[in-house]
Order: sequence, then C-alpha cells, then structure tokens
Amino acid sequence: MKKRVLSVLLTAVLAMTMLAGCGGNAGSTEESGTAAEAGNDAGGSASAGTYTIGICQLVEHPALDAATQGFQDALVDKLGADRVQFQLQNAQNDQNVAGTICNGFVSDGVDLILANATTPLQCAAAATTSIPILGTSITDYATALEIADWTGSTGRNISGTSDLAPIDQQEDMVLELFPNVKKVGLLYCTAEPNSDYQIRLFSQALEEDNIPYQTYGIADTNEVQSVVTTAAGECDVLYIPTDNTLANVTETVYNVVVPAKVPVIAGEEGICGGCGVATLSISYYDLGYATGEMAYEILEKGADISSMDVRFAPNVTKKYNAEICAQLGITIPEGYEAIVSE
Repeated sequence: MKKRVLSVLLTAVLAMTMLAGCGGNAGSTEESGTAAEAGNDAGGSASAGTYTIGICQLVEHPALDAATQGFQDALVDKLGADRVQFQLQNAQNDQNVAGTICNGFVSDGVDLILANATTPLQCAAAATTSIPILGTSITDYATALEIADWTGSTGRNISGTSDLAPIDQQEDMVLELFPNVKKVGLLYCTAEPNSDYQIRLFSQALEEDNIPYQTYGIADTNEVQSVVTTAAGECDVLYIPTDNTLANVTETVYNVVVPAKVPVIAGEEGICGGCGVATLSISYYDLGYATGEMAYEILEKGADISSMDVRFAPNVTKKYNAEICAQLGITIPEGYEAIVSE
C-alpha cells in the first residue's frame, strides 16, 4: 500500500512539473516574478509568457547587423530581456542555407520570424503561412513576394519595414554633384529582385531628366571586377542601389572606380562608405527598431499582421565619403554629412 501511494504521489509531482514547463509558452497567462513585472512595464499585457524569435539574416554586413540589433533592442525594451529569446542564424548569402534555417524555425515552433533581407523573406514565406513573418532591409515587398495588386499590406502572415530611400532624390544627387554628366552606369546584381526594382525606378528618373544611361548586371561576385571595369570605361558616373551582393564586394569596386576617377552614387551608407562618394542614407538600426515595435504589437497586442502596412524609415540624410571625394577631387555642397568610419 505504501508503495502504491508513493507511486501516485510521484506521478502527480511529475505531472505538475510538466505543466510548469509548458507555462513559458507565448500563450500562457501565468505570471511570476520579474516576468510579470516586465509585462507590466511593457504595457500591462495579460500574457507573461516568453517568446522565441527566429532571426534569419542573409549575410554579415554593417547595415543588416544594425537592423538586427535594432530589432532585438526594441523587443528587449518592450518586453524585458527575460521574456524574449532570439535564435539568430546567418545564411552566409546562400538561398539554400536560408531555406534550411527558416524550415528549422518552423519545426521549432518559434513565435515569430524576422527575415533580414529579401532572400530570407522569400524563404520564410515558403516555409510557413501561419507563423508571423516580419521583414526588414527589404526594398520592395510587392516585388519580393510577387504581389501584383499592391495596396501597402500583404494580406498574408507577412509585413515589415522597407529600406527604400526615395529613388528620385537619389537621382537628383547625380545632377546636383555632376551637372555635366554624360552617361550614368547602373550597376546591380541580377539575382536580386529588389535591386532590379530600384534600377527600373532610377532609369525612369534619368529618362525624365534626359540623362543617358546603361545598365550593367552581374550574376554573382565572380563577375564584379570585369563588369565594373567595363562600366567605368564607358560611363562617367556609376549608381549602385541597395544591393546585398555588391555590398559585400565594395573593396573590389573601389579598386576599379577610384583609379579610373569614376564616382559612385550609392543607395545606402554601407556601400557608399566602401566605394561611393555620396548617398541618401537611412538608419538601419532605427529601421530594425521599428520592426521590433511591430513585433511587439503582434505578439503582445494581437495586431493582425495581414493588414499591417509596410513601414518606411522616418528620415533620410544626404551623406558623403570624404576620403574618396578627396581622392577624386570632388567638392561636396552644403547640406551633406560626412560618413563617420567605425
């Protein structure tokens, strides 16, 4: 009899332990200790569960790194460090790796996926139609997700933030800095749909100003040196959009364009810092932070991600690369800020 009673007691203890272990899920309404306090600080949510966020970042790069950091900081600020866990994985600029990472997040049952750059967004979209997906460092969601009737939101389990700075203002910088430009070379990776989208917009702006141009596409990093050499030999100004592939080979671009005395207008600050003379810059940290605020709205406030409009960087800033401008003998007018090297 004593053995039977002991067995029943042990079974009850084990059951209670298992229930306690499940209490940390996002849907739990139990609160305890600092977790409850963090929930109150974050806006008094009834849920004090912890959230697991899967982050798939395309590649290590200052802009993408800053967006990821801003996203994490926003959720820690909103929820408290003890209520959110991050599974950060790098796809090493490989679509197959990104797909494997996103499928792993789905298998793990994460509460939300952050897709940092276009390829991770596409892989996450292919992996799940139920887990909320937020993108950041995405130029154009309609292009990335092949949405023809774009209205501002996806109508799916996807939303996020766009890193697109106004293309017409970027094109204005060409005439502002190089009023006698004869031909602009548009350099981009053909494997990146968002880059193609930016190039089409930039081309339209050049046509409106009657500025001749030529597009130069690269399939991968192996073609960069030869294609840039050709472009620099045929054009007197180059434009590189926000392009993840070219962002990783700015040294190669620099080694061609600076000796050739051909300036580069860049779509973002990281590329400009490596090989450009000027850019219309956004803060990728702020962009990531805004994405983290969207995640908080979804996880804690129950916001419907399918109807959440994609958001943009609140501010843009004209910036220039003082070192390369000096090397090329370019004088930058007032209204530009120098890029500060880290």
